[in-house]
Amino acid sequence: MKSGKMNAAIMDKPLSIAIKQVDIPVPGEHEALIKVHCIGVCGSDVHYYEHGQIGRYIVKEPIILGHELAGEVVKVGKAVTTLSPGDRVAVEPGVACGNCEYCKSGRYNLCPDVVFLATPPVNGAWAEYIVMPVSYLHKLPDSMSYETGALLEPLSVGFHAMQRGSAKPFDRLLITGLGPIGLLVGQAAKLFGITEIYGTDTVAFRRELALEMGFTAVFDPAADQIGEKLNELTDGAGITLVVESSGNARAMADSVKLVKRGGRIVFVGLPTADTVPMDMASLIDGEIDTYGVFRYANTYPAAIQALQRSAVDLESIITHRYALTDIKEAVETARTRKDTSIKVMIYPNFVAE
Repeated sequence: MKSGKMNAAIMDKPLSIAIKQVDIPVPGEHEALIKVHCIGVCGSDVHYYEHGQIGRYIVKEPIILGHELAGEVVKVGKAVTTLSPGDRVAVEPGVACGNCEYCKSGRYNLCPDVVFLATPPVNGAWAEYIVMPVSYLHKLPDSMSYETGALLEPLSVGFHAMQRGSAKPFDRLLITGLGPIGLLVGQAAKLFGITEIYGTDTVAFRRELALEMGFTAVFDPAADQIGEKLNELTDGAGITLVVESSGNARAMADSVKLVKRGGRIVFVGLPTADTVPMDMASLIDGEIDTYGVFRYANTYPAAIQALQRSAVDLESIITHRYALTDIKEAVETARTRKDTSIKVMIYPNFVAE
């Protein structure tokens, strides 16, 4: 390990990002220093880069973005006994307080004092090294790649959506929006035993990739009569579980029409509109259960265990790979090439092949 300084991608204002030298962090008593092997570009990173804020979270000073990562432990604090240098780990990016009612009940994703990587003013991990508490580091089995380890973060959103929606192997699932989260919701569904998975997206490339990743059928919501097609493909049985991951107001409203009576809807995508009209009469009359998803909780160990003994592939969503030194091109690819890019992966410590 080199000493003193490291490369980090610093965003100083919207659309302005560059590699700068910063101090390598020093792990505290219960922390570990991680050499970042790979780290994904999330939609939230792109939004901060483009607009400088997401809701009440505003970039007011230079920040390091990035929170989907895996790497190697290179140094541990003096009180750490569960990890050693050389261990390969996935990093869970949200550090909760551990003391509030949400943390104590196991729903630490709702902790009001959570410190989440790359959420202003907290720095993220588009850098060569990062320090994290060991409680949020999860060992990767030898058979699992660093790339899959990094993708455990967005997969966790899908995994949590399955838990919230009480997913069962016999469910007939519809996923609206086939970006990185929507596609990984489909992979999470497979881990829960679901075999009948439908998807919608206006982008042809995403629909094609979904089919390659094992979706049963996909539709273009701008051109297809989705309700009719689903009724035909399910022999009239209907969709029992909908996961809405696009954040599109129309898709959110239509979810009530696409799920059968007694079904469940899980809302994952944050809406672009402040208010979304909903057919409350159908929701009530059909006893349709609705759930919100905010990040995830207690998903990493379970997802690692499930993936070890499955044929589920996460890495198919990686469409582009860049070295950290090419960070501007990497983020611009994610921002401007949505018709051909899904997940952009960054490699801080070497030039990607």
